[in-house]
Amino acid sequence: MTSSSRREWLVIALLILLSAVPVLAGAVRLGELAGGAQITPENARFFASPTPVVLHIISSVVYCVWGAFQFAPRFRRRRIGWHRAAGLLLVPLGLLSAFSGLWMTLFYPRPEGDGDLLTLLRLVFGSAMVLSLVLGFVAVRRRDIAGHSAWMIRGYAIGQGAGTQVLTHLPWALLLGAPGELSRAVLMGAGWVINIAVAEWIIRGRSVGSARSAPVSRMGQV
Repeated sequence: MTSSSRREWLVIALLILLSAVPVLAGAVRLGELAGGAQITPENARFFASPTPVVLHIISSVVYCVWGAFQFAPRFRRRRIGWHRAAGLLLVPLGLLSAFSGLWMTLFYPRPEGDGDLLTLLRLVFGSAMVLSLVLGFVAVRRRDIAGHSAWMIRGYAIGQGAGTQVLTHLPWALLLGAPGELSRAVLMGAGWVINIAVAEWIIRGRSVGSARSAPVSRMGQV
């Protein structure tokens, strides 16, 4: 295995690892709903209307875990058919994840500790995820591969927000205890902002790399 291949598989492993806590939390939630766990003020809204949260968990888990494999360029190039088939599944799953998250934000009773700012952030980033996936799909239909890649990276970065939010909450919880309403909103927002910043850094790096390789390609054609 070459160093480039090792780096690609390391990226995939890290993305899957980032999803680990949300995946485990989702599995616990599904187990509670399936097993008829005791209803508490914290989970009552899920038992009252389980379909949105079930759809959100399943679609988010598959989207984040399977989507990680789209970040291996060599793997994609060697299995272009798999890449296209996976994309046809990942786009609907990503949209289902985003729309179910938006539905829960709008129609579930607000849990304790969630304020207006966090509600606004969820609506903004959920809508941004929908927009990114739609624009990514439109771009590939127009054969704009660079645009398709950029928008899909942005959509995936937002979808992975829950994993990064674990990392933003952990130091606060260890040092200061449970966050308050404002600090919770800031920590949640920080998770999305960090992911988007990394996404834009990746997109910019790819654009610069393509621009540098273009003159070399033209020289080879002379």
